[in-house]
Amino acid sequence: MVPKVYAGQEMAMVENDNCIMNGNWKKRVHVFGERVRRIPTKAWQTTWRVGREDPRRLIHAVKVGLSLTLVSLLYLLEPFYKSIGQSAIWAVMTVVVVLEFTAGATLCKGLNRGLGTLLAGLLAFIVGYVADASGRVSQAIIIGAAVFFIGALATYIRFIPYIKKNYDYGIVIFLLTFNLIAVSSYRVDNVLKIAHERVYTIAIGCAVCLLMSLLVFPNWSGEDLHNSTVYKLEGLAKSIEACVNEYFYGELEGSGDIKLSEDPIYKGYKAVLDSKSIDETLALHASWEPRHSRYCHRFPWQQYVKVGAVLRQFGYTVVALHGCLRTEIQTPRSVRAMFKDPCIRLAAEVSKVLIELSNSIRNRRHCSPEILSDHLHEALQDLNTAIKSQPRLFLGPKHRHNQASNMFKIAAEQVGHGKTSLSSVKTDSSALLEWKNKRVTTEQTKESERKSLRPQLSKIAITSLEFSEALPFAAFASLLVETVAKLDLVIEEVEELGRLACFKEFIPGDEFVVTCDEPRIDVFQNHLPSHGVD
Repeated sequence: MVPKVYAGQEMAMVENDNCIMNGNWKKRVHVFGERVRRIPTKAWQTTWRVGREDPRRLIHAVKVGLSLTLVSLLYLLEPFYKSIGQSAIWAVMTVVVVLEFTAGATLCKGLNRGLGTLLAGLLAFIVGYVADASGRVSQAIIIGAAVFFIGALATYIRFIPYIKKNYDYGIVIFLLTFNLIAVSSYRVDNVLKIAHERVYTIAIGCAVCLLMSLLVFPNWSGEDLHNSTVYKLEGLAKSIEACVNEYFYGELEGSGDIKLSEDPIYKGYKAVLDSKSIDETLALHASWEPRHSRYCHRFPWQQYVKVGAVLRQFGYTVVALHGCLRTEIQTPRSVRAMFKDPCIRLAAEVSKVLIELSNSIRNRRHCSPEILSDHLHEALQDLNTAIKSQPRLFLGPKHRHNQASNMFKIAAEQVGHGKTSLSSVKTDSSALLEWKNKRVTTEQTKESERKSLRPQLSKIAITSLEFSEALPFAAFASLLVETVAKLDLVIEEVEELGRLACFKEFIPGDEFVVTCDEPRIDVFQNHLPSHGVD
């Protein structure tokens, strides 16, 4: 009977497992079907959101499609194909690689590509002409030596910082074109025709790209850099006010409960922290752009980079201020309420200064002479007075300090009792075995004491200090004052920008109240990565 019972149990278990597997399989199929059905809706929502965030993206896509159509006519129409031939495909590849989102980026890549192709074609023709004048074997040796020497020299030049920053793409195109034409000249008789067709078609592609970038709804890198600086100042202003409001009015929680991507405070300063490489790229591309504004003076784009560097230093303080909201040890709400008014007032004054700086850059005018008003100084004095009015809260009574020291002393003595003296250990085998057992026992005891003692010590040290309740607020207040100190650096760089860019003078009554009802253009997401070269 026992084997039959076991067999029945095994059959039941197998049937149960099969039912579970069938249920899981049906559930997975259902989930997969739901995901497939949601794909069209998600695709449409994403497409609509990307275009709504910045309508220039749709315009740029249309410009690229139109440019590709124009250069494809060189290959599709019979008259153009007979005169250009297979080389017409180089014009299509040039449009794909060169046409960027902004006019500055297109100018930079287009001129680099054109200049690199032209120099490579001329040099390859000279090398081919010299090699062709010698014998067949000498021709191969001369071409091989030229390829080695030119390739090594051009690659070494790419390491020069100025060349790498401005002409790296042009040198890559130079190397590619030179090698193609020089090596082809060994098998092809008319190398001049190859160089001419390559230069001709690439010039056509670059011309189409430049015309589309400069004349058809142009997007300027300088304007993007200008607007991004304004948005960064406004983002920092909003982050500071949001930090202080959440500190005094919100519910403070430990770290890890809120995702950074969903935190409005993090969104305010994130663009500032991530802006270094983007600012440098935009400034480089803006330096290639023509002077398209009504003021035909040269704009100091590198000064925008300096302003961005100062804003990042300011942003680090905002990050630390935000971190005070997520610490494990928080000042009680009753203690925070004593300093609520001066802190909120001080944060409002700092935000007001940042907004004034953003308005001055947006409207291309100098800042108000009273940008650091008496209100900011009064807010600092009020905070200082409020902190001085509670000395016992930050210093604590003397006997508390002595009690904490005594507790640390007692804890240190408890740790010291665990030490083992090895001077009395005997050398015989029994004594050695006894000493090993005793040592293992002692180490286990010390480990258990260490595990239980460390958290107890930290709790004793924190709870025994009366000023520990005010210590987190002291860090928060010091960082808030630090933002005031760093305002001077930001103001200096913005004023220097206004001087170099010839901003108009401030006139009383020029203050603007800026409200952003429309979604802002995120200039940091408008730059597609470059995927190598052809």
